[in-house]
Amino acid sequence: SLRISIDAKAKLNIGEFSRKGKSRDREAKKAEDHDMNPEMKLVPYGILDVLSGMFSIFFGTSFETSDFIVDCLEMWWGKNRIAYSYIKELVINLDNGPNSASCRTQFIRRMTEFSDKTGLRIRLVYYPPYYSKYNSIERCWGILEEHWNGELLDSISKAVNWASTMTWKGINPVVKLVEKLYKKGIRLTKKEMKPYDNKIKRSCTLPKWDVVIEPRGA
Repeated sequence: SLRISIDAKAKLNIGEFSRKGKSRDREAKKAEDHDMNPEMKLVPYGILDVLSGMFSIFFGTSFETSDFIVDCLEMWWGKNRIAYSYIKELVINLDNGPNSASCRTQFIRRMTEFSDKTGLRIRLVYYPPYYSKYNSIERCWGILEEHWNGELLDSISKAVNWASTMTWKGINPVVKLVEKLYKKGIRLTKKEMKPYDNKIKRSCTLPKWDVVIEPRGA
């Protein structure tokens, strides 16, 4: 069993905006007072191996959707599956956000397909409202914010490069830019969801917060 922690960070505005941090440069950086018209917004999404401290950051250029989240998981697994070849179950700590909630039909559909594709038993363990701050990955986001706080992140490449130089438990994160466009609002009907609902098991006491997805043939 492997435990990972996943979550998104607040969207990052790209431009010459003040981040209210301090720089070590000889001259003060000249930043704009307001960030009303950013050149681009990046969607940072992270995956943390809680035990080893291996941290991956995906910067999306579109929207944070269920498809974006599961695509990040698939890319992360594709890169690490050989190292985790002994893993049979993936325990995922996450918050019950709108795009990854256990009632989000497209998210459950994609996670079920991910389970079938990899042969992994997936267990989704959610933090309840107001307690997601205890999700391990939130500490990583705090370190990243401190790391680049005094810098002007005026281009995508600069934001990606700065993120790759932070460290968590002495390890640099793996950073990837995701330029795929995502469509918001994808939902399945009850009829379409029936085969996926039949493959998941919800806790009797905490049905919204503890969900198990068995792979095909399990």
